[in-house]
Amino acid sequence: MNLIIGRKPVLEAINSGDELEQIFILYGQQGTIITAIRIAAKKRGIKCTEVPFQKFNSLSSHQNTQGIIAVKSDQKYSSLEELISLSRQKRYPLLLILDSIQDTHNLGAILRSAECAGVDGVILTKYNSAPINETVNKTSAGAISYLKICTVNNLSVSIKQLTENGFWIVGSSLDNSKNYNEVDYKIPVALIVGNEEKGIRKLTADNCDFIVSIPMNGKVQSLNVSVATGILLFEILRQRNI
Repeated sequence: MNLIIGRKPVLEAINSGDELEQIFILYGQQGTIITAIRIAAKKRGIKCTEVPFQKFNSLSSHQNTQGIIAVKSDQKYSSLEELISLSRQKRYPLLLILDSIQDTHNLGAILRSAECAGVDGVILTKYNSAPINETVNKTSAGAISYLKICTVNNLSVSIKQLTENGFWIVGSSLDNSKNYNEVDYKIPVALIVGNEEKGIRKLTADNCDFIVSIPMNGKVQSLNVSVATGILLFEILRQRNI
């Protein structure tokens, strides 16, 4: 576990864009820098947790933590350009975009399905997304070790870049959608699935070429996002006969 210790180093790490999984604050800590850390972390979607003395001390043996510890991600990320270049070498490129998936178990399950489906790369929104941590790794059954993963600041700009490189953008949403198996997926596809509660954002949906949904026969009108993602990915593979 890669740790950043101390108030100023943690604040600098947040502001410089370091990939931080979580920030732990010793219970009762206050002050100008602590407040600045909370505000900066919230803006970047980094979870801040206030913990009691015993748990805090179990995180690090460092003598001068100043009551704050940040856990830095060890995950190695690819650039969007790299994902595009690698995927375009395939007959039918397939990228998966996760728009603000916030539950680590959902993220891990999605990444497991993505790896099993042979996606060429996964694109995550940098803010308001779950961190890739031990829970994600465990839930993914180690799939993150085999996937090319990219984080982006502005999803709309990234979608435009994908479109310019020949990708068709397919979004999963219940609104104004067509049956997911009515789309011909034998094209370069970037599939977008959205937040557990809100789905894909309106601006994201507006940038899609197709909006698809999975028909429901029961009383509940939507599937868990990780289940839905698996169904969509394997429908794409079925059509492509891969």
